[in-house]
Amino acid sequence: MSVLYLTEADVNDLIDMPATLGVVEEAFRQFAVGKATNVPRARAFAPGVALHTLSASAEYLGLIGWKAYTTTRASMRFHVAAYDIQTGAMRALIEANWLGQLRTGAATGVAAKYMARPDADTVGIFGSGLQAQTQVMAVCAAKRIRRVEVFSRDPERRAAFAKQLSERCGVEVVPADTPKQAASSKGIVITASTSKTPVFDGRDLAEGTLVCAVGSNYLVKTEIDVETVRRAKTIVCDSKEQCRLEAGDFVAALADGTTTWDAMHELADIVSGKIPGRSAASEINLFKSVGLALEDVAMAGELIRRAESAGRGQQLPIG
Repeated sequence: MSVLYLTEADVNDLIDMPATLGVVEEAFRQFAVGKATNVPRARAFAPGVALHTLSASAEYLGLIGWKAYTTTRASMRFHVAAYDIQTGAMRALIEANWLGQLRTGAATGVAAKYMARPDADTVGIFGSGLQAQTQVMAVCAAKRIRRVEVFSRDPERRAAFAKQLSERCGVEVVPADTPKQAASSKGIVITASTSKTPVFDGRDLAEGTLVCAVGSNYLVKTEIDVETVRRAKTIVCDSKEQCRLEAGDFVAALADGTTTWDAMHELADIVSGKIPGRSAASEINLFKSVGLALEDVAMAGELIRRAESAGRGQQLPIG
């Protein structure tokens, strides 16, 4: 018995952002009808290192699997494994750094498709790291974006980010001098930073903005303020169950009664049409993403299919 092993290079060559958008959208659609499950992240800590594990089933793909990754001050290492539902045999083991960046960006792209104004063509992005990059790539794949403004603390870094993304996405990407500039008058505002405190003032948001908060998956970290939550007409989570454990962006707003868990919805219900993503052009909407194992398993299924078709990957003797 052997197992398909895919490297980061394999993943990069086999799938792009437009295809990832389709994979992730279908995963949420299947989640809505009970053909998939998701188990929230758990963490184990030792001096200098943390191990993060997530798992999910995708009955519609015939797969069940997990994602595991370690974080240290020096590095992060990601792997996804997928098993056959019928036999329990491992089908694939995949290096998953780029996979994770793609699927996290794609969740925002799916949210933008359903929750942003149809004419939303400007983006403000907070953060200039790798995750911010795939956030912009995803929204540009999902919507007709004409201009992106990026803010991060380092002027040189945000200028380099703007230049790189302009070339990669084929749209105008420019540095923003202040948080207010990045947040104001935008169709979509995305937070993909490492900040532990709000990165913009919710009063600066224009009517009709979709806010996508993706940088925080710890209860002690928040990128958006209570005012942003208060102004949001529709609040959507990738998973309410997992957000209860990880969404620091809601802690203060829940504590002071600005919102409740019952007032929030799930992206699966938006994608499946159970709940409208937007009911008025003027409303501010909020999407909170913490990253789901279901997205990883769905990506594994598509990568297995593409690798087998293209003859990519190595065979490992794992029984």
